[in-house]
Amino acid sequence: MEASFAGALGVQLGGVNVYNGGVEDRGTLGDGPAPTPDDIGPTARLASRVGLGALAVAALIACATD
Repeated sequence: MEASFAGALGVQLGGVNVYNGGVEDRGTLGDGPAPTPDDIGPTARLASRVGLGALAVAALIACATD
C-alpha cells in the first residue's frame, strides 16, 4: 500500500529512520523527491478515494452473496 501511494503521489518514502534511538534502514519506495507539507492534501484525497473504492467493492460483494 505504501509503495502504491508513493508511486501515485510521485514521492519517495522510507529510507533510514530513527525509532527510540535505534536506526532502521527500511529501503526506499518511489522515485520522486521526499514528501513535503504540500503533499498532505493530495495524500488525504487519495486515501479517501481508496477507502471509498474499498467500501464499494465490499458492498458489491455483500450484495452478490445474498
